[in-house]
Amino acid sequence: MTQSLGVAVIGAGMAGKAHAAAYRAASTIYKPTLPEIHLISIADINVELGTEAAARYGFQRHDVEWRAIVDDPAVDVVSVVVANFLHREIVEALLAAGKHVLCEKPLSDTLDDARAMAEAAHSAEEKEILARIGYSYLRAPGITFLGSLIDDGRLGEMLHFSGRYWTDYGCHPDAPMSWRYQGPAGSGALGDVGSHLSYIAEYLCGEVQEISGGRLSTAINERPQPLGNVVGHSRGNVSNEFSPVENDDYASFNAKFARCVGTLEVSRVAAGHPNDLYLEVFGSKGAARWSQTNPSQVEVLLHDEQADVAGYRVVPLGPAHPRYAGGWAMDAPGVGIGQNDLFVHQARAFLEEIAGIPEAESLPRCRTFVDGVHNMEFLAAVADSAAAGGSAIPISSEIN
Repeated sequence: MTQSLGVAVIGAGMAGKAHAAAYRAASTIYKPTLPEIHLISIADINVELGTEAAARYGFQRHDVEWRAIVDDPAVDVVSVVVANFLHREIVEALLAAGKHVLCEKPLSDTLDDARAMAEAAHSAEEKEILARIGYSYLRAPGITFLGSLIDDGRLGEMLHFSGRYWTDYGCHPDAPMSWRYQGPAGSGALGDVGSHLSYIAEYLCGEVQEISGGRLSTAINERPQPLGNVVGHSRGNVSNEFSPVENDDYASFNAKFARCVGTLEVSRVAAGHPNDLYLEVFGSKGAARWSQTNPSQVEVLLHDEQADVAGYRVVPLGPAHPRYAGGWAMDAPGVGIGQNDLFVHQARAFLEEIAGIPEAESLPRCRTFVDGVHNMEFLAAVADSAAAGGSAIPISSEIN
């Protein structure tokens, strides 16, 4: 097994800090023991933000220029957590320098760039350099339990799926213009949180086969230019000049999967829903649902219950459920878990694979760049359906 690993993060915004904190905590969960982890650098052009993040999470230094990480032989592992349109240049440079790369989703802002990144990743893997994409929800105990209820037949034959991911970071018209509001149709709420919802839907329902009923909507058509840097979903410090919003605030569509059909909906203008991921699956023997707002429980309904007590029951997640035991210092039912924990598990999974820990002894592996391209093809089909007035768009079932 690898003796030690030097880690860096490019991007010190909201998600970048989540990656930084995750690498710091990754050695404290599960077994077997990871190699020694050296936290080396956080790179960000914003000096104040990057310096604060490096100090806060125990990294040795802050770099203004990401190429300093490319050139540092002490760095083995890098998370890329910057604007989507910057991914390709940075990722390709890191892979060429022999660094293992964990890239945030979506893989890029265009399919052409994503496919080029997948080619670069393929070439790198021939040299035993790993390139993976962060799908953090794939290790969520609640979502994994939904999957097990489907796989072991307790819900019977899958009938349909309902999923939504509502956020409200864009619901205020005075939120400043940023890269999130720029780009082609489908790169807004659909590309941001829809990229999560789509891979979760495929995890539960099987590979997507067809999209129909696509609809994209831009509710707030212009936003003020910022005065200074925009960090995360911040507000304030804006000018009197406005720029047009180029992509979608809201998206909805129907999908045909290998196991069933489903409806999916995403929004960044859902006031009062700061981070509302909600999943419900319906089968011939019952149903089950999970929500990010209550991630420590799953609600389950089974048709074999007595009629006078039939209905959803609350099941607190605990060591009896997948991905729970060993994942926290207090891994007992009723102890809260959340989205920050999933970043720790994501980092742990990536480090385990790099270290050569057998897959059977590890968390589920992070997905490949080929999977990232497929996810973007899924979302592109939604945008194509919307452009065609909701027409059905087939999707290849093969992930090459």
